[in-house]
Amino acid sequence: MGVELANERAGFLEMEDVNFTDNELVYHVRTALKSVSLGDSESYDELIGVMHHRERLSPDEVALLVTCLKALSGTVSCIDVVHHESLLSSIFGMSMWNYGPEVMDALVDLIISLAASSGKYVDSCLDMLIRNFVPPYSYLALLKQPRGLSRKDQVLSRVHSALESIGHLVPLAPMRLLSLVVQRMPRQYDNEAVIMTYVENMFKLESGSMGQLVGSTMLTAVVDRLLDLDLEIGWEDILQEDSSKGIFEMELEDLEEDEEDWNDEGGELPGKHLSRSSLRGNIIAEKLDSLLVLTFEYLESCQGRGRLLEVFETLLHSFRITVLNAYKSKFSQFVMFYACTLDPENCGVRFARMLLDIFVCHDHPPNTRMSAVAYLASYLSRGKFLSTSYITTMLKRLVDWCLDYCKVQDEDVNPLAHRVFYAGCQAIMYVLCFRMWSMMSIPRLKSQLFLMPIETILKHKSDPLKVCLPSVVGEFLKQARAARLFTVSKTSISDDILETELSRAFGGLERLDTFFPFDPCLLKKSDRFVRPNFIFWSMVKTTYDDDEDEDEDAEGSSDEDGEESVDGAVENRGDGMATSFDERDIDMEEFDYALNKMSITPKQSSMYRFGSGLDELVRMPSRIRPSTSPESL
Repeated sequence: MGVELANERAGFLEMEDVNFTDNELVYHVRTALKSVSLGDSESYDELIGVMHHRERLSPDEVALLVTCLKALSGTVSCIDVVHHESLLSSIFGMSMWNYGPEVMDALVDLIISLAASSGKYVDSCLDMLIRNFVPPYSYLALLKQPRGLSRKDQVLSRVHSALESIGHLVPLAPMRLLSLVVQRMPRQYDNEAVIMTYVENMFKLESGSMGQLVGSTMLTAVVDRLLDLDLEIGWEDILQEDSSKGIFEMELEDLEEDEEDWNDEGGELPGKHLSRSSLRGNIIAEKLDSLLVLTFEYLESCQGRGRLLEVFETLLHSFRITVLNAYKSKFSQFVMFYACTLDPENCGVRFARMLLDIFVCHDHPPNTRMSAVAYLASYLSRGKFLSTSYITTMLKRLVDWCLDYCKVQDEDVNPLAHRVFYAGCQAIMYVLCFRMWSMMSIPRLKSQLFLMPIETILKHKSDPLKVCLPSVVGEFLKQARAARLFTVSKTSISDDILETELSRAFGGLERLDTFFPFDPCLLKKSDRFVRPNFIFWSMVKTTYDDDEDEDEDAEGSSDEDGEESVDGAVENRGDGMATSFDERDIDMEEFDYALNKMSITPKQSSMYRFGSGLDELVRMPSRIRPSTSPESL
């Protein structure tokens, strides 16, 4: 064998035609390592030159490198961290992506031998393998080509095999691996391909033989990175000023269509509104979207292997300590939603129960309890995979807690003191806005609903109907009256149809009164996973729909039928359906109160502005726009 060592710039000797047999080279390597301590570094420098030769290698050069690596594997006991620092630096700086399978195998054997020989090398060996999770930047473009994917499989299979071997040989290695993987995890501003490839390897670790030791940390770190990306997307990035494009005049189910087409539909939505188009070109949003899809696909693989429940417990814990209290989270929570869709009977039930348990527990801070019940209400309303019977059961627990609260509280309106109670009341009304018709359609559940003391709660001295978000209250009252769930006496109201100072007060600085975390997902790729099991407002059949159908013909002769036409008495819902009320069923002031509080988006305020002129938008939240929780000032 022969090799020309040309590395003078690094201080290495230049030699030509150095030929050794394999046995001679092993002896030469051992001698070179020992001679360094005696002051003779000539052979040692030759060895380092071989290790540094990384350009396109000829077959002979590859064979020499492989033999050197194998010889080093057999002489690791002679390697000293002080005398052979340059050699160790060369070994740990090697990237398997630059070599063929023969060199990869020899290098992996050397790394395993080093890790097993002395604890002082364990961290360096693990770190070297972790750095091989992703290719050099110059190689990233090749990952989309068959040749690049083949090399990726060759490298990563060896990397994870080596990690598992070290884990078996060095009992403490998995614990050291945890911190190193998290430390090396790409940040939110790194290249998307780097982030995706690295997280793929984290999922491999979670599902591998060391999963019992490192799996929970891997999953938690991925959720944390999702949340980091999520929080980088400010509300200003997805809130658009009105440009008369009418984006949300169409149902959010139709967002798959070409955006230019549905922007040209016309119509007008005053003020600010959420839009998927505003995320177009947002690099952070694209990274988050891709990472969510990767996570969804991993959850599917866990379900296929029968590991979903095990993984879900980790996700549940991570959600509780991070996502739950991240009031600016917009998308990362859909990991929980999607996991629940994969196993509604276990994961789906477990998630709802945890949220309700947090809400009713006085040990948690008020904001945590309010966030939990906001998640619960949004989840019960949006999850197509949840049975109406289970939703009714959860609703009853929520009503029971609110009733118990009413029994021990005798104060008047106080948004701050009763904010947890108001959050519970709003959750009850929000869920019923989506689910009342389905409950009323099942006799057994209808009976349960009518037995719930909802009227007692909402007529309590603390006056939830005055404090909760007017849009939710208005839609709830409209459906409750149509269903004859209960009637509301004449109430003193203001002309404000969007929000009140009271609703803003109970929502606090985080605006938890407008926090509906499972509003439609605006990330296009992720939405394809969520959409099949998601309830959009246009899918909801309300209790007043049948009455409206029957009244349509009567409206043609409204004066003859004794119906009085007033501002807002007939509402065009945008789907050809009109709404009218009979004076005999509701007095005019009550009617105005119910009708004027249909938008879930807060009005212009000193804190932030959502626009004005929303008097005609008297539909329920997601029909007109997803709810928003702007960043606090």
